[in-house]
Amino acid sequence: MNDPGVSNHTPMMQQYLRLKSQHPEMLLFYRMGDFYELFFDDAEKAARLLDLTLTTRGASAGAPIRMAGVPHHALEQYLARLVKLGEPAVICEQIGDPAASKGPVERQVTRIVTPGTLTDAALLDDKRDSLVAAFAQTDKKLGLAWMSLAAGRFCILETGREALATEMERLRPAEVLMAEGAPGAAIDASKCALRTLPPTQFDVGMATATLCRHFGTASLDGFGCDGMEAAISAAGALLGYVRTTQLNALAHVQAIEVQHDQAFVRMDAATRRNLEITETIRGEPAPTLFALLDTCATSMGSRWLLGALQQPLRDDALVCERLDAISALLGEGGAGCYPSVRKALERLADIERITARIALKSARPRDLAGLRDALLRLPGIAALVEQLDAALLQSITRDLYAEPGLAGLLVAAIRPEPAAVVREGGVIADRYDAELDELRAIQSNCGDFLLELERRERARTGIANLKVEFNRVHGFYIEVTRANAERVPDDYRRRQTLKNAERYITPELKTFEDKALSAQDRALARERVLYEALLDALCAHLGAFKRIAAALARLDALACLAERAAALDYVRPQLCEQPLIEIDAGRHPVVERQVRGYVANDTRFGPERRLLLITGPNMGGKSTHMRQVALVTLLARVGSFVPAKRARIGPVDQIFTRIGAADDLAGGRSTFMVEMTESASILRNATATSLVLMDEVGRGTSTFDGLALAWAIARHLIETNRSHCLFATHYFELTRLAADYETVANVHLDAVEHKDRIVFLYALREGPASQSYGLQVAQLAGVPGGVIRSARRYLVKLENEGASARPQLDLFQASAEAEPVDRTPHALLERLRATDADTLSPRAALDLIYELKRLAE
Repeated sequence: MNDPGVSNHTPMMQQYLRLKSQHPEMLLFYRMGDFYELFFDDAEKAARLLDLTLTTRGASAGAPIRMAGVPHHALEQYLARLVKLGEPAVICEQIGDPAASKGPVERQVTRIVTPGTLTDAALLDDKRDSLVAAFAQTDKKLGLAWMSLAAGRFCILETGREALATEMERLRPAEVLMAEGAPGAAIDASKCALRTLPPTQFDVGMATATLCRHFGTASLDGFGCDGMEAAISAAGALLGYVRTTQLNALAHVQAIEVQHDQAFVRMDAATRRNLEITETIRGEPAPTLFALLDTCATSMGSRWLLGALQQPLRDDALVCERLDAISALLGEGGAGCYPSVRKALERLADIERITARIALKSARPRDLAGLRDALLRLPGIAALVEQLDAALLQSITRDLYAEPGLAGLLVAAIRPEPAAVVREGGVIADRYDAELDELRAIQSNCGDFLLELERRERARTGIANLKVEFNRVHGFYIEVTRANAERVPDDYRRRQTLKNAERYITPELKTFEDKALSAQDRALARERVLYEALLDALCAHLGAFKRIAAALARLDALACLAERAAALDYVRPQLCEQPLIEIDAGRHPVVERQVRGYVANDTRFGPERRLLLITGPNMGGKSTHMRQVALVTLLARVGSFVPAKRARIGPVDQIFTRIGAADDLAGGRSTFMVEMTESASILRNATATSLVLMDEVGRGTSTFDGLALAWAIARHLIETNRSHCLFATHYFELTRLAADYETVANVHLDAVEHKDRIVFLYALREGPASQSYGLQVAQLAGVPGGVIRSARRYLVKLENEGASARPQLDLFQASAEAEPVDRTPHALLERLRATDADTLSPRAALDLIYELKRLAE
């Protein structure tokens, strides 16, 4: 910042510069009256980012002051724009009384807003958590910590170093912290705000001390993170950073949740994108699996459902708990109580985020009103499910219990429809505080008091036209005409003399005036004191509020999945211990809602059927079928009903996909390089209980290179990985693998030609396809007819050349010690070459056919 010295500036600018020096990297919004102002370099940056008018006003230290500002009532919308840009901001408020200040009004930083530490409802996405994450690395391990400040959830995980990109794709943090100099190439800085901290912040000893001090424990063993040094390092740095931004103790962050890779079905970044779980390939929120399933009544339920879809479970017992709960909510024949549960949850406040704002002392009056109304509805919600025979629902019912006094406290303290902010007044309920009631009575009963005083003073003085009135200049007064001035009592004190009247004040009226004129300010101040005391009282129950919020979120999501199962004709999957996937009449959950007449298909995997080679035309449904199998499997492991007539799903540890063609220009990788990188990851990590989708591997290079790679990759998956694999290809030579390996089967998507046009049947059949129909699909896409005809002629030429000179099937027989090929001309070919077709009579032609048949045999 261009600053010749703080002491040379005006007192107000000295105050600003002192505050700014504490946050040099952040935009400082400095409250001045009805505006938040930014100065110097901050003003230029904000003007550029927020499209503000940059002005120059006055001077300080002999230089003009560059400044830009936003109205105080519009601050949140500007902060929202900064958050989307990944920019942090510091909010500095006036805390002193301008009337009592001789110098600059006292100001202090009241909050720091960063993309990952949002708690204000206006800045948050209702259906997604805003996360701040940190990572630390050792030689072999990646330690990851993340926090949803708005939910008070704090998690850690240790995994392999290579999993950083996978975890970033799963979590989608808004802000990532890393040590200065640490490698962070796997993090896409365009998708999150990347911050570097001094390496000392990641010291494991310092981190352990920070965490123990926060949780009030002697060690971290009770949280199950003993020995997780990398994760503890990240967690300590993360907690310290968040505490700095909130200027608060984070009372609602009460535990660390330790997660383990082995508990969830792992999906790498490519798989999450290809399956379009939460966003489409183009980055849009719909149509996706989450958009289809999310009909939750509350935002808490939506966030829980999103988390469940991102982390399918491997533990059959936990999955069955969810399935049992959905079955109970559906009841016999779909006549269960889920509609009543969903109705009871409608318009329920977001208790999870309200709890965070209570802990951070930023909860607004309507937050508390929403909390009060939610607590009052809990007994009715619990009554709907307490009789259902499902362990998870019974647990939820117990967690919905709240002490009766909590709702009673909020009913007594908060008005039914409170003002939006405390400073406006009208928040604390009547009869909650005697002093506040008296101050309000003075304001509301002022007219009655003046009329009563006027009546009494007329009776006491005998002056019939005596008036008791008020104006803003002189306050309250008793007005007597000059003709009656001699009759005023001795306790009247002259306040103002007019041409035809005198105005007086009495001790009683003066006392009332003092009360009345200060009653509003005193009432507002009293409301602030009472409101802060109420927040302090509620902080003692943060644990109960978090428990209730978690129970409501689970109940809402389970009721949502029950509703989706009934509305979309889903069935309960059967879980088994055998390594198999059996799906009868499976459907792609998203695609079937986008098209008419969706064709359901069966899928069979088992110990003797591990790799399905899928052939068929482009646009014939191969990729859709592959994704369909993956999504049905994913939903089953989430604990949801699935789109099929029947489904049996065995253990699944990972889901991999190699689908689609896209380059990575930013990373300097071609389409083929991306394809091979993803294939390499699959070959190195897939196990016998993994589900693998491979779509047209090898198409990004020359025909023979691609075919060779596809063949070798398929063999590796068959012989080494032994995964359940759907392998789609246009290399028909690969279909011979089914003859070489008992665990390989050929299947194809049906299509037929009709009048030079292709008709897709989308039905999966056993055996290989007869052809690719590439030219027909090109014609369907609108390729000019001349191009299609030319392609047909060239295709015939290529096929003839390939049959006679370059048989591709030899690829599978080639080896270092290949047997010599017999190149003796076949008698049938020699006979054909010797035939003059133009001179043959019909009889001779028929004889020739019989002769050729004998030679062929």
